[in-house]
Amino acid sequence: SAGRAMAAGGRSWFRALALGVSFLKCLLIPAYYSTDFEVHRNWLAITHNLPLSQWYYEATSEWTLDYPPFFAWFEYALSHVAKYFDPKMLVIENLNYTSRATIFFQRFSVIFTDILFIYAVRECCRCVNGKRAAKDILEKPTFILAVLLLWNFGLLIVDHIHFQYNGFLFGLMLLSVARLCQKRYLEGALLFAVLLHFKHIYMYVAPAYGIYLLRSYCFTANNADGSLKWRSFSFLHVTLLGLIVCLVSALSLGPFIVLGQLPQVISRLFPFKRGLCHAYWAPNFWALYNAMDKALTIFGLKCNFLDPTKIPKASMTGGLVQEFQHTVLPSVTPLATLICTFISILPSVFCLWFKPQGPRGFLQCLVLCALSSFMFGWHVHEKAILLAILPLSLLSVQRAKDAGIYLILTTTGHFSLFPLLFTPPELPIKILLMLLFTVYSFSSLKSLFRRERPLLNWLETIYLAQLVPLEIFCEIIFPLTPWKGHFPFIPLLLTSVYCALGVAYAWLKLYVSVLTERISVRQKAE
Repeated sequence: SAGRAMAAGGRSWFRALALGVSFLKCLLIPAYYSTDFEVHRNWLAITHNLPLSQWYYEATSEWTLDYPPFFAWFEYALSHVAKYFDPKMLVIENLNYTSRATIFFQRFSVIFTDILFIYAVRECCRCVNGKRAAKDILEKPTFILAVLLLWNFGLLIVDHIHFQYNGFLFGLMLLSVARLCQKRYLEGALLFAVLLHFKHIYMYVAPAYGIYLLRSYCFTANNADGSLKWRSFSFLHVTLLGLIVCLVSALSLGPFIVLGQLPQVISRLFPFKRGLCHAYWAPNFWALYNAMDKALTIFGLKCNFLDPTKIPKASMTGGLVQEFQHTVLPSVTPLATLICTFISILPSVFCLWFKPQGPRGFLQCLVLCALSSFMFGWHVHEKAILLAILPLSLLSVQRAKDAGIYLILTTTGHFSLFPLLFTPPELPIKILLMLLFTVYSFSSLKSLFRRERPLLNWLETIYLAQLVPLEIFCEIIFPLTPWKGHFPFIPLLLTSVYCALGVAYAWLKLYVSVLTERISVRQKAE
């Protein structure tokens, strides 16, 4: 099977892919980096110099520690290596400190921790169904999947240009997915529990893990028609899962509970004082909602339905401030976004329980949970789209229907990350890398499913093709127009709204495909 084929001839090509992408990451070291670079330098300094009791109170820099405790310990461990590169980066008062050694250390720490991601990709490739016997290695699903994950455009620009540590975190997630596919349920649960205490954004996909483990591990058998055998409930398995969750949580939060600082840690992790949308609008439902509000405001002013004196100034000029004030449509509260997210996740969780399809059903639910929370979450970062793109890569090499959805979601999701890199030297880098990845994903998936129907229909193809003129307008034409001074937010607004349509379409298409799917007798028996 796939595992054996990979072991025999696969090690050399996989090694080549991993080394190739690591070399590319090294070439990106001198590139632009965002304020996240200073965020992580500050966290190195906080964890290195201060006792545990002050980690979540320190506020010299505006970039306070707002990740869970495991990530703080990760920074603490890194800081003990950092002192050999440049001790000055570990001084809390050295705000915005950059030296050559600091840049090298921080960039290499991301590249080095990506080893976990590379290992996780290898394990995922072993889980992929290798029934298609391809003579050419380039057409093997395992090879295509390895490229789609290792060379993922979004992960490359967010981690190695923009600067963040998403690689090893996604490595933990993909490794937990691989362990669940291999029926090593406790290992998968442990890895996911640890991941949650590294970065809490993964809570969005926790319902998929919870329901899948309950259905597949806590209940040990199904009836012949695929329904649940209630008598097969294993109290031991539930206890083991509970123990894992409690132990990991105790390790992470225990010291802060003893210090009586749990409320402070939680207030840092969930800052609802931030606005509905991030400074760069994520291409989700709220971007469409805000754009509709802006359009209605302009229309209302033209037709004299609205009083110009009562309109908040920021809503029409600066445009993209942290707090967005709605003028016509009702303002949105964190509770409203939570309810919308919960309702949109429910059907996928029901499907996972009532229409079990093993690992594939779990992956579909995982992607739908990630997309639903991306569509309706509060203060969503556009980078969160990777939470859906990476697991969907695993599905895309197994079925033509999923491959079509993957192409729409990846192209629009990656394009929406373009505004993160706004400096002129990075323009050719992001366009070339995006073209390289997009052309490869289209051509490889097309050749993989060439005996089946086309992956995209004409409407989807036209929609994706329009991204080219949109990019030319935003990057080349718009800066030359007089509007640049008056409406600087237009390119961001257009990118966000146009990509939001594609993401919403991919989300709905995947939902329809999951809800209408018939389950074969063999799958039921399994």
